[in-house]
Amino acid sequence: MRWRGERQSDNVEDRRGMGGGGKAVVGGGLGVVVIVIVGLLMGKSPMTIIGDVMNNNPSGTTTQQPYSNAADPNDTTGQLVSMVLASTEEVWSDIFRQADAAYQKPKLVLFTGSTETQCGQGHQAMGPFYCPADSKVYIDLSFCTELRDKFRAPGDAAIAYVIAHEVGHHIQNLMGTSDKVQSMRGRLSEAQYNKYSVALELQADFYAGVWANRAQQARNIFDQADIEAALRAANAIGDDKLQKEGQGYVVPDAFTHGTSAQRMEWFMKGYKTGDLNQGNTFRALGLN
Repeated sequence: MRWRGERQSDNVEDRRGMGGGGKAVVGGGLGVVVIVIVGLLMGKSPMTIIGDVMNNNPSGTTTQQPYSNAADPNDTTGQLVSMVLASTEEVWSDIFRQADAAYQKPKLVLFTGSTETQCGQGHQAMGPFYCPADSKVYIDLSFCTELRDKFRAPGDAAIAYVIAHEVGHHIQNLMGTSDKVQSMRGRLSEAQYNKYSVALELQADFYAGVWANRAQQARNIFDQADIEAALRAANAIGDDKLQKEGQGYVVPDAFTHGTSAQRMEWFMKGYKTGDLNQGNTFRALGLN
């Protein structure tokens, strides 16, 4: 992936080494980890768990530090995610401009271990996530090592796919899609709601593909090996694959993100078309 020398974003907040601090939700970081683990065993995604605690969190203020390691040769991963965020800013600003709208850029927070968010206490165990309450993407960069070693999805493009997916959730937040899905909680059975969660996640994969399409046209940053790396990442985190590896069997009603095949399919659909009109995953799954 050809990213060195590209612009880095001004919207990166570096909290690494600061610790969680402040007031944690549900008993602090350990409590959140327990909730996340139990939720995952029950088939709930970190985004769903975050949604459950959003209205119960009086988070305090965390000191914000701008990203200052743009030239540090030892912080290449931080520079990579900053560059990917900058590229998503350019792509989505252009897309929104074409629709006569202004794109509200999200911030990306680098943290270590745990950190406060307006959605509750964020923890490394959640993996990268987006908080709609503060419009921020959060990532502990140790996940990038885990993506390479545990999920066997190495490469800069695999990391870029993950960041672009989380920015996809920001797009859904701006468009009101996330709120519509969240409003269905309590009105549907868990299995029915999970189908909407899958559609939401697959659409974020599609938006990641749209970003890759537009970034490639503008900057020619990918080659075929990069797209294959992104697909390996999408394949590695499919519900069916994770369930099979984690518990030895698959429970489709508990899917919250989609199968490996679905995740790869929707990323590639976005990448091949670059057309937002092709991304109605809800209709494709028979939900509207």
